[in-house]
Amino acid sequence: MRLVFIRHGESNATVGKFIGGPRTCSGLSDLGRDQAAALADRLKRTGELGPTALIASNYARAIETAEILAPALGGVPVAIDADFGEHDPGPECDGLTFEAFIDRYGRPNWEDDPYEITFPGGETLADFHYRVGRAVHRVAHEHEDATAVVVCHGGVIDATFRQLLRLPMSGAFELRATNTSITELSRIRVGRWQLVRYNDAAHLDGLPIGTLAD
Repeated sequence: MRLVFIRHGESNATVGKFIGGPRTCSGLSDLGRDQAAALADRLKRTGELGPTALIASNYARAIETAEILAPALGGVPVAIDADFGEHDPGPECDGLTFEAFIDRYGRPNWEDDPYEITFPGGETLADFHYRVGRAVHRVAHEHEDATAVVVCHGGVIDATFRQLLRLPMSGAFELRATNTSITELSRIRVGRWQLVRYNDAAHLDGLPIGTLAD
C-alpha cells in the first residue's frame, strides 16, 4: 500500500500571518496556485503516482490544491476527509493573527506535554495525533494494495511521520514539509512502514520562495 501526502500550496493564512483554521481558511495565495499548477504539470508528465484515491482535508487550501491536481491524476474525484485537517485551534483562536495570539496567550510549548492545552478551546496535540492516526489507519485499510494521495498539511505529515515511523509524539522535530511537496510511505507488512521519499519539491524550481511561517 502506498500512502502519498502532498502539502497544500502556499495559503492566504500564511501570507497574512494569521491562524487559518477550518473556520477562517480562505484558500491559496497566487503563489500557492502556481505551486500547485507546477506540481500538476509534473505529475501529468511523469505519471509517477497513479492513485486510486485522492483525498483532501476539509480546509479550503487543501481542497483547492487537490482540485488543481485532480486532472493530472487521471480525473480521480476529490474526497473530503476532515480527519486530515490541520491541528484545530478552536473557535477562540481561529483567525487570530500570530501576533494577537502571542499577545493574548503567549508562545505555546509544543515540545513537552502533548496533553497540555496550547490552543484554548482547541485540540491538544494528543487529540490531533489521535485523529490523524485514526484517519491513516482507516485509509490504509480501505485502499489495500493501492495508492492513496492525501492533500493535507504540514502538521498532518509531521503527525503521520511520528506515528508510522514510531517516533515520540512530542519533542523537537526539525523536518518541515515544503508547500506542494510529496512525501511517500509504503507499507511493507502489517505494522511496518518504509519512508520512500520526503519533501520532494523538485517541481518548484524557478518559482519564488514562499512566505515563511512564524
